[in-house]
Amino acid sequence: MDTETLLQKSYTQIRAAASVPPGTQARTLPLSSAIHTARTSLNPLPTTPLGPLPTLNHLTNTIAPALPGHNRSGRYFGFVTGSTLPIAEAADNLATAFDTSVQVHLPEQSIATEVEDVALRLLLRLLHLSPESGLEKAGEDAGIEWEGRTFTTGATASNILGLACGREEVVRMRLPDGSEGTVGEVGILGACAEAGVREIRVLTSMGHSSLSKAASVVGLGRRAVKELPYSEAEPWRLDLEAVERELKRAEEGVACIVAISAGEVNTGRFATSSLGEMRRLRELADQYKAWIHVDGAFGIFARALPDTEEFAKLRESTAGLELADSITVDGHKLLNVPYDTGIFFTRRSSTLHAVFQNPNAVYLTPSGSGPTIPSPLNIGIENSRRFRALPVYAVLLSEGQPGIAEMLARMVRLARGVAHALVSPDEKLNLRDDYELLPNSSAAESTHVIVLFRARDEGLNNVLVKKIQDSGEWYVSGTKWKGESACRIAVSSWRVNVEEDLEFVKSRLASIAKEWKESGR
Repeated sequence: MDTETLLQKSYTQIRAAASVPPGTQARTLPLSSAIHTARTSLNPLPTTPLGPLPTLNHLTNTIAPALPGHNRSGRYFGFVTGSTLPIAEAADNLATAFDTSVQVHLPEQSIATEVEDVALRLLLRLLHLSPESGLEKAGEDAGIEWEGRTFTTGATASNILGLACGREEVVRMRLPDGSEGTVGEVGILGACAEAGVREIRVLTSMGHSSLSKAASVVGLGRRAVKELPYSEAEPWRLDLEAVERELKRAEEGVACIVAISAGEVNTGRFATSSLGEMRRLRELADQYKAWIHVDGAFGIFARALPDTEEFAKLRESTAGLELADSITVDGHKLLNVPYDTGIFFTRRSSTLHAVFQNPNAVYLTPSGSGPTIPSPLNIGIENSRRFRALPVYAVLLSEGQPGIAEMLARMVRLARGVAHALVSPDEKLNLRDDYELLPNSSAAESTHVIVLFRARDEGLNNVLVKKIQDSGEWYVSGTKWKGESACRIAVSSWRVNVEEDLEFVKSRLASIAKEWKESGR
């Protein structure tokens, strides 16, 4: 079989394996029998080649049925895992077909780095971070161009970039005039010694676990991450008074990075609640030479919701994030592009260069007379990576700001519908008698895309997640809240049908509670 015929056949078979018949819902998890069949079929490297077509049949007929269905179902509510928009899948296939690496800017040889740069600029506009959008209202600092911008593998990698840049800058700002002993040049021990820094802390409130991983990777250590919750009732909010106390330790040789959770992973709530809080935090950071990093993996997209009263509270919660020094964004969550797509923004490209420049590789020097764009290998972790910007560019072009805003609005409406159903009386399905919305009943009004809840019956609560997952009809994540088991719905798929999916979730929760009571457990 010639190459072109094989590729055409492969695309047909792959689409058939991944397709969902009209009017049906794909399973969110594979059958256990399918996993068993796939597991027993896994073979060592063959001494006799299997060949392309039999291998393709093995992949589509045996491996594919054992894969989860988050891309095929609007009812996969686990983690914060978006589906992939069809246009993004098409663009990703194109990226694979050409297998382009975008790490060196070669404008006379490839358009790839320019597409990537345009995609990043369009994202800035979508999130109202760009001066071109004309929507910033945060004062003289708002709308400053984000010169440092690049794609990463996801929010974890972007958080690593954020802490690496923050580490570089909080030390650099304390070096004696004329010193070139930055962390990127002489290492963290030498730079800190010259700058009189004995400790670098990461101040946060309910920071994502990847923040601790990032702190370890960049040499600060997991213990450098310090939680500063506003209160026991609102632990996701950042206590600005406590932040100020920590920042004042600068005279003791303590430098700080403030990490804002814009979308806490369990509740979806925000560390800051207003433009005023962000302005105050910006003033404190400037006064004490601190760095502000926003982990906005999915929460940052609240800024792209329609500018209406319906979403005013969410937009207020993300107001002022443009005043930060760096921002993490995750594309394979709410933007609904394929894994693995992360984005990172920071104020100055020079900061990224100071940490990530790839020296002494003259064969990788940018060339040509096109637009001046830094080679991505000098501003990120990888020296080679796939053209992950293309699906992002395709989605932004295809859907535009109105289309993406409406997609995000559907996600919020479904999540809020579920939250309201858990606290509101209903003649047919009175879910509030059997379930408790967390962290409190008023959370329904502040819901973004995450709904945290538990069954009131302890026995049911302990098995609730498993009952949902075992059905294969829908998927939720299990988690803990204040030491107790909890259930977490994260709405993040473009496939969401608000009315149908809301009725589905309500009816299934009611059925589970009814069956539990009737079983006498």
